[in-house]
Amino acid sequence: MKVLFAALHYGYFRNLESVVDELARRGHDIHLTAERPDSALGGRSIVERLAASHGHVTFGMMPRRERAYFFLASKLRLSLDYLRYLQPAYAKTPALRRRARVRTPRGLLRVLRLPLLATPGGRRLVSRALDSVDHAIPPSPAIDRFVDEQRPDLVIITPLVGVVASSQLDLLRSVQARRVPAAVCVWSWDHLSSKAIIRDLPDRLLVWNDVQKREAIEMHGVPPDRVVVTGAQCFDRWFDRQPARGRAEFARRVGFPDDRPYVLWVCSALFPGSPSEAEFVMKWAAHLRASSDPRIHGAAILIRPHPSRAREWESVDWRSVSGVAFRGGNPIDEESRGDYYDSLHHSAAVVGLNTSAFIEAGIAQRPVMAILPAEFKANQEGTLHFRYLTEGGLLTTSRSLDEHERQLAAILAGPPTSVMQRQRGFIESFVRPRGLTVSATTVMADELEQLAAAGPARAPSAVPLTGRLGLAMLRAFARVPVGRRLLLDEREVKARKRRAEEEGRSAKKEEPRGAADIAR
Repeated sequence: MKVLFAALHYGYFRNLESVVDELARRGHDIHLTAERPDSALGGRSIVERLAASHGHVTFGMMPRRERAYFFLASKLRLSLDYLRYLQPAYAKTPALRRRARVRTPRGLLRVLRLPLLATPGGRRLVSRALDSVDHAIPPSPAIDRFVDEQRPDLVIITPLVGVVASSQLDLLRSVQARRVPAAVCVWSWDHLSSKAIIRDLPDRLLVWNDVQKREAIEMHGVPPDRVVVTGAQCFDRWFDRQPARGRAEFARRVGFPDDRPYVLWVCSALFPGSPSEAEFVMKWAAHLRASSDPRIHGAAILIRPHPSRAREWESVDWRSVSGVAFRGGNPIDEESRGDYYDSLHHSAAVVGLNTSAFIEAGIAQRPVMAILPAEFKANQEGTLHFRYLTEGGLLTTSRSLDEHERQLAAILAGPPTSVMQRQRGFIESFVRPRGLTVSATTVMADELEQLAAAGPARAPSAVPLTGRLGLAMLRAFARVPVGRRLLLDEREVKARKRRAEEEGRSAKKEEPRGAADIAR
């Protein structure tokens, strides 16, 4: 069987590496592709390692949609994403709405202020109209050629729901037009609740658990028979894992005394514009160090930065608090994963704001704690997915450093049985719903093989005439200067303004030299 894995960028293969490896072990030919080369997550080393390990695994870039339609397609799809966040379910998620709004054409924002369209019914009409026009966009010749050259028996796309301009939807449509079975893999625990809407239904949507299955059905309208719960394959590597180093050796490596417990802070990927987590972490560390409780006062602190926000630590002196160590890279190879797991395994407790490292800490059977500061509310209770960790039983939460200190004192005295039992219940239901001993990777590989054997569910429906007429009108609108400007979003307008200001300053700097040249 020829399998095509298509990701937004190579970094996405971090969470699919085990599935690619398993399918390759079963003898399938696999091609890994992405429309962007890499990200802060790091990914090229992963695909290179998979290709080196298996002779029938290859990788390479996929084409993006041609410029002739890429701009309009992006504007239509980002507009549809914004309409999602106007629904009542997102009334208390201002950061999610703001993130979608800055990507939305200014013209649509103006239209949505009209009385008739500012209602739920009016927005539904706008959504249907935009979706109809989007489906009228012709296939991408480059992507069609790519699919014809690959000739896959099965295509797996991730994440498809990214809130960025992308050609993944064009790939899905090209694949479905050729009656090739297509699956979409949910990449992360927040993707169905905080990203784009799935508008073109894949033949299978592979989700982690029943929570995501409910999201797929209720939020995205995916028929239940197309949703398969596999478990979270990206966490399989942490089950039954043994530490690479003993407690004493790891402590010496970090720079801690052998007999001193330490608390691990795991940093988060926060919304752009969020307060500095680094500054808050140092405030937290200083609070612990000033505690009158000798267990807390004497505990060492290990801080692991998040790969995407490492720069904010450049302006923070983490050495200003005694007994603090700062280390840890992106766990994308065996050595860095071993170091990461050791940091979890040997810790007395794992603390943070909102990160998937909480789940990995739960798998490592460490107490998991989250502080809920008011300044980070948008990143925690201002999202839908964070409550799955709190309501599901993974997190011990506090709203102040004093409350956190009292909780941590109880943890350091010996984690309460009730805490560890509820964390175990979360891991079983959220990460491995088919059983703690059942590999999600194996389940997913089985489901993908069955999908390839069954074939696609149905052929794509025809494009309505209204969609084709709407596309023609939109293309004409985009050719007019005022129309083009109204299709720009807030970020693009600001970027144009910055460029104009920079060009103006450059021109002013050139004027004196020009005058001097004339004088000579």
